[in-house]
Amino acid sequence: MRGEAVARPAEREPNLSGVRLAFIGAGVMAESMIAGLLGKGIVRPGQIVASHPRSDRQSRLTERFGVRVIGDNREVAEGADLVFLTIKPQVLATVMGELKGSLGAGQVVISILAGASLSSLRRGLDHAAVIRVMPNTPAQIGQGMSVWCGTHDVPDERRLQVKAVLAALGEEIEVDTEKYVDMATALSGTGPTYVFMMMEALIDAGVHMGFPRRLAEEIVLQTVSGSVEFARHSGKHMAELRNMVTSPGGTSAEAIYQMEKGGLRTVLSKAAFAAYQRTQTLSAEQEKRID
Repeated sequence: MRGEAVARPAEREPNLSGVRLAFIGAGVMAESMIAGLLGKGIVRPGQIVASHPRSDRQSRLTERFGVRVIGDNREVAEGADLVFLTIKPQVLATVMGELKGSLGAGQVVISILAGASLSSLRRGLDHAAVIRVMPNTPAQIGQGMSVWCGTHDVPDERRLQVKAVLAALGEEIEVDTEKYVDMATALSGTGPTYVFMMMEALIDAGVHMGFPRRLAEEIVLQTVSGSVEFARHSGKHMAELRNMVTSPGGTSAEAIYQMEKGGLRTVLSKAAFAAYQRTQTLSAEQEKRID
């Protein structure tokens, strides 16, 4: 293997019937995951329990999904098969301290926190079966990208179950090397930020030319969406697709000249690498908190 997606031969269909899921921290991402799982009928409300410190948030999630939501993290994790850490990074050390020593051998912990390494999670929880996953915000509508990696202590059956859960959020890729999860944090986890900023700039350009903002927004949204689908189905290299619409001396050629002149390609590359370096910094900070 060279750090690519993990291929597991003869994978059978995962069975999530009776599998109990716990979400430690019922924020936006946890709510998105719960909505995706229930919306696709992968699990039933009775299989899910979540924690949140605020009673109003607890009531909202219970009313919306019919799931049990309480304030005690340790109680939520008790008896669950898959325990999802969907909390803010700054409270990770505290939450791990609450859960440490309470997790059983059959439980698997799945963390979505940027910068929290498998080794730090194992030490902080005193638990060997741990998975790291980096989802992104389009998961809220079932169009996300999740890149994940687990320790060797995670049984194959549990891996299949986690795979099924993540598939409910969109596309998922299991990698065999943890560093690729950090890289995915910069590329796909932070990626929507780059796309939204470029879309915002294009909409502003349309307004500058004279379009009403709502019309410019509609044009840009469909242009981006259509371009993504075209690229996905064409199977062609991005440069080849770009060349298909770049006539000599035409409008695309002039636009590309200005973008290259302004260093757009370099700026995007630097932005992604800066996000990757920040992930490494966060990881080092988490290690210090645990030690």
